[in-house]
Amino acid sequence: MFNEDFLQYVWKFRLFNKAGLLTTLGETVEIVSPGLQNIDSGPDFQHAKIKIGNTLWAGNVEVHLSSSGWKQHGHTTDDAYDNVILHVVCRDDTPVYRKDGTRIPTIILNDRIPDELFAKYNWLINEPKQIIPCEASIGSIDPLLIHNWLTRVLVERLQKRSNQLAAAIQTNKGDWEETFYQYLAANFGFKVNALPFELLAKSLPQNILAKHKNNPMQIEALIFGQAGFLTADLKDEYPVTLRAEYQFLQKKYNLKPLQKHLWKFSKLRPLNFPTIRLAQFAALVYQSNHLFSKVLDIRNYDDYAKLFTDIKMNSYWDDHYQFDKPSKPAAKNLGKSSVDILLLNTIVLYLFSYGNQHQQERYVNRALHLLEFLPVEQNSIIAGFVTMGVKAGTAYESQALLELKNVYCNYKKCLQCGIGNKILKPAM
Repeated sequence: MFNEDFLQYVWKFRLFNKAGLLTTLGETVEIVSPGLQNIDSGPDFQHAKIKIGNTLWAGNVEVHLSSSGWKQHGHTTDDAYDNVILHVVCRDDTPVYRKDGTRIPTIILNDRIPDELFAKYNWLINEPKQIIPCEASIGSIDPLLIHNWLTRVLVERLQKRSNQLAAAIQTNKGDWEETFYQYLAANFGFKVNALPFELLAKSLPQNILAKHKNNPMQIEALIFGQAGFLTADLKDEYPVTLRAEYQFLQKKYNLKPLQKHLWKFSKLRPLNFPTIRLAQFAALVYQSNHLFSKVLDIRNYDDYAKLFTDIKMNSYWDDHYQFDKPSKPAAKNLGKSSVDILLLNTIVLYLFSYGNQHQQERYVNRALHLLEFLPVEQNSIIAGFVTMGVKAGTAYESQALLELKNVYCNYKKCLQCGIGNKILKPAM
C-alpha cells in the first residue's frame, strides 16, 4: 500500500510505463508536461500540457488513489477544479465530472508503476530504522548532491526563522534595532535563562537605555534592577549603589521589575550564572550603541566575534559571581563557544532576514558565509549522520542536517527530499 504523496511523486517524475497510455474511455494520452506541483490549496499540478486523442489540453491535473476521492474531497462543487484536464488515479471506482457536468478524462497508473520503485519506497517508509529512513543508503550518495540539497534545506530553515522574526518586528512597529535587542537578550540567556532575559528586554526598552549611554553605572542599575536582583538585603558598596540608582530610575520610568525567582542558577557553572550574563549584557549595551547598525557594517567573522569578546565588565565581577559573595579572581569574558552561539542564533539570523526582506543579497550571502566560519554543533543528531558517512565540518552543514532530520526524516518526507528522490529513482 502507498499514499497519495507517492502517486504524486510518480506522476511528477513520470516514473511509470507510458507506453500505450489510454484514458478509461480508450482515448490515447501523451504527457507533454506533467505540470508544476502545487503545495497550496487547489489542484495538485498546475500548467500541465496533455494531449488526449488529437487535442492538446493545457490546465491542471488532480491525483487521487481512487476516483471517488474527487467527490470525498469536495472538488465537485469547487470552482478551483473546473480547469482540471486529467484525473490520475490507481483505482477508477466512479466516473468524475466537473461542476458543469462534463466528464474529466481519467488514467489509471496502478499496474504501470515499476515493482522496483514501489519496493524502494516501501523500504524507505515502512521498514524500521535507527536514525533516518535512508540510513543504509545515504553514505553512497554523491557528496555534491548532498551538499546542494543541504544548501536548499539550510535556506528553508533560515527562511522559516526569518518569518518568525518578521512577526516580532511587526509587533515592534517595524523597529529592527529594538527587535534585535530583544533577540540578543534572549540568546544571552543560553536556553536556561532565555525566557527571563527576553522578559527583561521587553520590560526595559532600548530607548530608555540609550538615554543613559554615557553612564555605565546607570545602565547596570537598570539591567540588574529590572532583572530583580537589587533587593533590600544587599551589603557590598557596588550593588548598594546600583540599588540607589535603580530606585530613582524606576520611579522616573515607571518600571516594574521581574521576579528574581525566574532566574535559574541550579546546575550551571558559576561562569554561566545569570548575574554574570547580565553583567556581560550590560557591558555590551554600554559599549555598543546602535549595535544592529554595526552588525550590518561588519564583513568578517573576526570582527563579529570582537563585538562580544572585547566587552569589559565592571571590576566588581573580577572576584564575584553573585552579589555579596566574594570568590577567587577569575576572568569572566564570554568564551568562544558562547560567542559562536550568539553569532549563530542572532547575527546570522538577522543578516539573512534583513537581506531577504530588503532584497539585498549581500547580507544573505554574508549570513551564509558566516556559517562557514562557525564550528559544527556537537549533538547526537550530527553524530548519527557522521556514522552514516555524512560529514559536517561547519555550522553551515550541521544547521542544514538538523533541519533535514527534524523536518524531513522524522516525518518520512523522502518524496520531498532531494536525497530520497535520488535513492528512489530507477537507474537510467
